[in-house]
Amino acid sequence: MIDGESAGAAAGRLTGCAVTGERPLSGAVTEVALDGGQLVVVKGDEAPGAVRAEAAGLRWLADAGAVRVPTVRGRDEHWLVTDLVRTGPPSARAAVRFGRDLAALHASGAPAFGSPPPGGPTDAYIGLAPMRNVPGADWPNWYAEQRVLPYLRRAVDTGTIRPTEATVIEQVCERLPRLAGPAEPPARLHGDLWNGNVLWGADGHVWLIDPAAHGGHRETDLAMLRLFGCPHLPEVLDGYGELIPLAFGWADRIGLHQLFPLLVHVVLFGRGYAEQAMSVARAALAG
Repeated sequence: MIDGESAGAAAGRLTGCAVTGERPLSGAVTEVALDGGQLVVVKGDEAPGAVRAEAAGLRWLADAGAVRVPTVRGRDEHWLVTDLVRTGPPSARAAVRFGRDLAALHASGAPAFGSPPPGGPTDAYIGLAPMRNVPGADWPNWYAEQRVLPYLRRAVDTGTIRPTEATVIEQVCERLPRLAGPAEPPARLHGDLWNGNVLWGADGHVWLIDPAAHGGHRETDLAMLRLFGCPHLPEVLDGYGELIPLAFGWADRIGLHQLFPLLVHVVLFGRGYAEQAMSVARAALAG
């Protein structure tokens, strides 16, 4: 319930359809059946700008004509209604196709590193954590200032990361121009591409949900797929490389790109992820 309104009532109001049933899925997510048999997913979020950011991200990804995302059926400031994706088992064939689609999405580009989707707010979210979309001219400096250091400072302020540990991560940021690899143009990123946001559809295609979309480095999406596990990841990478080869040395930079989502998890979930963040930071410096 948000402001006294249920997910079902919000779905009916935003779609103009009669509601015939609803079933809680997880947290603030509800499956709602509409008159005529259509199933939709309804998400409620009271965080300012969160629904606007997600809806804009879904539309921006869809506009690329590359990956599959659920259609937005309605939204306001607190409710988002999208089509339900019927899921099936992962397959190697779907993974190869997904890799090609993801490469095409990244190649569709973005105006700048950190640029939000059209119509999306500057103050967005990655999961439950605030994430600012502030454009920058070059990836190493933007990544340090907008994706690594804000979460590091917050983790230090709460005592989750020790000041001596923070120094190691700050050294990584200072060396980013040398560690970042060949310069690349801004890619159109999903932005929160962990396995839970990758749905293996019953139609044999992969569908992406819950984006934190922005302009960024394409290796960041791929690093997040590896960080939290993705079925048939070798096949995904094969498909990706068939369309657009990755830059030389990309595998050595995976930890560098994982530093951002790891620090987000430190802020959200605590010390367990701090150890992992420190491990990838030390490995980046050693390399």
